[in-house]
Amino acid sequence: MKFPFNFHIGSMVINAHLVFEILAYLIGFRYYLFLRQASKDKISAQDRGWIIVAGGAGAIFASRMVGYFSNPLLNTHSVDLMMIHFFSAKSILGGLIGGIFGVEIAKKLMGIKVYAGDLFVYPIILGMMIGRIGCLSQGVYDGTHGIPTNLPWAMDMGDGIPRHPAQLYEIIFLGITWFFIKKNENRLSDGSRFKVFMIAYLLYRFLVEWIKPAYFYSFGLSAVQVACVIGFIYYIPVFLHPRNLLKETHART
Repeated sequence: MKFPFNFHIGSMVINAHLVFEILAYLIGFRYYLFLRQASKDKISAQDRGWIIVAGGAGAIFASRMVGYFSNPLLNTHSVDLMMIHFFSAKSILGGLIGGIFGVEIAKKLMGIKVYAGDLFVYPIILGMMIGRIGCLSQGVYDGTHGIPTNLPWAMDMGDGIPRHPAQLYEIIFLGITWFFIKKNENRLSDGSRFKVFMIAYLLYRFLVEWIKPAYFYSFGLSAVQVACVIGFIYYIPVFLHPRNLLKETHART
């Protein structure tokens, strides 16, 4: 397979990353609607809609912020270029964290006290897996590739250098996480599916950043890792009381 990989229809070239990104949103949302219809959602359709809007707004803003600071070398003294960089940069990890805060603010304003995240877990994972296929299709030209390596599964991502296929690592990790949560969902308390997913993904992204050509600030961390630390702080109650992730009957065994 040669990178970047794109679709060709006659003389027209269609960016594969864009195709998979659109599919990620469409299929993920349809999967969410299917799961909601099949479950007994404790949140009304109207309130759930506002939660999605608030989560989406938070996700867009934080995604741009983390993406912007992930490559400060692109920041210039030109306001126009800085704005272009801000609105073109994005980070899945930043989007997830921003979405959490957006949802929590919306729930607070609407007086909703039940957990809202569990219903989104599997659609989010599926959407991310599809999206990462798009990232993989662009090789080094997407910026999500890994650093050079001599490991036997290294891939030439389009620049003639064997590299960690970081996009493929994430697809595999997400699949394993999905399997683990699905296998144990009957043991998990309300809201714990989303917590387990987020903590696992935060840990993964913090560690995998070391094998990606990220920009590391003088204090030793990248923008993505700083976002991970913010996520870790948010989930301190879970780290202090991990047994609360389990239903009461399972927590006692």
